[in-house]
Amino acid sequence: MRPVLTTRRGRLRGTTGPAGTASFKNIPYAAAPTGPLRFSPPCPPSAWDGVRDAGAYGPTAPQAPYPPPMDRLLPERLVPGEDFLNLNVWTPDPAGRLPVLVWLHGGAFTNGSGSLTGYDGTAFARDGVVLVTLDHRLGVEGFLHFGPGDPAPANLGLLDQIAALAWVHDNIASFGGDPDRVTVFGQSAGAMSVGALLAMPAAKGLFHRAALQSGAAHHALSPASAALVAGRLAAILEVAPTRPAVAAVPVERLLAAQVRLRGEISARPDPALWGEAALNLMPFEPVVDQDTLPHAPLDAIAAGAAAGVDVLVGCTGDEFRLFTVASGPSRPVTDDLVERTASAYGLPPGRGVAAYRDAFPGASPGELLAEIATDWFYRLPALRLAEAQARHGARAFVYEFAWSSPAFGGALGACHALDVPFVFDNLTDPSFAPLLGDSPPQAIADGMHAAWVAFATTGDPGWPAYGEPRRAVRRFAVAPAVDHDPRGGLRTLWDGLR
Repeated sequence: MRPVLTTRRGRLRGTTGPAGTASFKNIPYAAAPTGPLRFSPPCPPSAWDGVRDAGAYGPTAPQAPYPPPMDRLLPERLVPGEDFLNLNVWTPDPAGRLPVLVWLHGGAFTNGSGSLTGYDGTAFARDGVVLVTLDHRLGVEGFLHFGPGDPAPANLGLLDQIAALAWVHDNIASFGGDPDRVTVFGQSAGAMSVGALLAMPAAKGLFHRAALQSGAAHHALSPASAALVAGRLAAILEVAPTRPAVAAVPVERLLAAQVRLRGEISARPDPALWGEAALNLMPFEPVVDQDTLPHAPLDAIAAGAAAGVDVLVGCTGDEFRLFTVASGPSRPVTDDLVERTASAYGLPPGRGVAAYRDAFPGASPGELLAEIATDWFYRLPALRLAEAQARHGARAFVYEFAWSSPAFGGALGACHALDVPFVFDNLTDPSFAPLLGDSPPQAIADGMHAAWVAFATTGDPGWPAYGEPRRAVRRFAVAPAVDHDPRGGLRTLWDGLR
């Protein structure tokens, strides 16, 4: 018999899964963002009569597909429909009082969904955790902002996430979850979202721990940069640079303009044209709008905005190889390109790249570029977040995922997104096969998944917290270890710069 339970808006009929687990899918946490609600903050969903079928995933947020070969390596599920502000829950015991994990997906704030099969929460439920995944607004509809004069709130995608967390607070007890033990976790843009949520006043108290995989609190646009992006988008659409004018444009045209805009930034990454988006190539991301996100996330966290919230934060060892190896750079990687990239990131001319050549002797220009970009984009933000939280009475646990995929002849290394199937203990999901290659090591998944379960349950993933002078970093690899200040010379190279 299929399980039935009651939420504040109505009753749900779920599905029984392996090992006594149950799942409930396509649960609305906010009203469909259409008509007068388009480009507006999320509103509560309507109640329903009878028992709502929650046996299948619902619609996904509007998005353009990934370009090749990312469309093969990063699985997507594109399902049209207006009611995409929905979430999914896996539970081992609706009568329990269990820790809760809320997952925020990656996808550069323009792609992704909480209903990918690789995010199936059965393994977490099997191990005593209630797992929640969700969809939220992306791209233009989620992060458009016309700058200081824009009367409408920015960060609608983040406000959607907060609405989902509020739903969890109000309803998760019906699924056996403890609303006082909620951990929010995410990867890539999902982790950057977590970094922003740590800094947002409206999110305070809705979660109690945070885990950030391959993204932290550095990536956000200033209002001026957001205005540059929004102005160019309006020009591409040939509409006035106002929110009502953009809101009148059909979704398909918005997505096409969004793709064109990102292509323009990639072709000419000039900060004078695009602000911060010129360096991270994410024109739609959290905006420091002085309202929903009053301060840059890391600045707010460093000032104590998330004091006392324990964090688990880290990255993969070769993050940027997903982009330099799988897609290949848009132009050949030369020594000059490496120097210019390092300079754009703020490293001192000559000395910065020389330090990386010393640390990675024999590395090709492409490999050096990947190392520098990995540190700028992922590793340094993770360490700075850990340092900031530790100064405000929280424990910060740092990790590095170091298993190398055999895909692409082994050139991918421990690339971006490779850790996700290990955390979810879903190595056999077919959608991950192109990235994982043959026979990924289950032992690493056992250890990594168990660490995330332990962190959600007790706040301690099983290794020492990060702090001076030892700076413990748990390395997940075939030969696991706890390292102390790995690549410390490169870390200090960025002091005052990143």
